[in-house]
Amino acid sequence: MAGGGEGNVTPLRPARPCPECGRPSARDTYPFCSKRCKDVDLNRWLSGSYAIPVTEAEENTQDGEGGK
Repeated sequence: MAGGGEGNVTPLRPARPCPECGRPSARDTYPFCSKRCKDVDLNRWLSGSYAIPVTEAEENTQDGEGGK
């Protein structure tokens, strides 16, 4: 298979916009476009900016008032 022609490489993942700024994502920092956007997202996770909302039913089960 030493043809010398450049073959097209099919990406494993579809191209997606960066979740921080919307620019096209880069291969080495996927799904982000740059190291900066990747670091901004990491900082938001570490500082507690991202949180999973809790519903009233979940709060009641944590207090021991669940359906037991």
